[in-house]
Amino acid sequence: MGMKDQFQDKSEQWQEQAKQKAQQGREQAQRGQQQRGKPRDEESERLQREEQDRIDQDYDA
Repeated sequence: MGMKDQFQDKSEQWQEQAKQKAQQGREQAQRGQQQRGKPRDEESERLQREEQDRIDQDYDA
């Protein structure tokens, strides 16, 4: 396997991981909408924002 193939495989893995994380984020958002009456935890919100930033950076690369 050549270096080009290795880089392409790694890129595809990262893209798949980003898609999975985005799907998880959407699912969490849906669950969050179902629990609107409950106060949101600031720490979990911060972690979700950081996670989304990482996903956005993966797509920018």
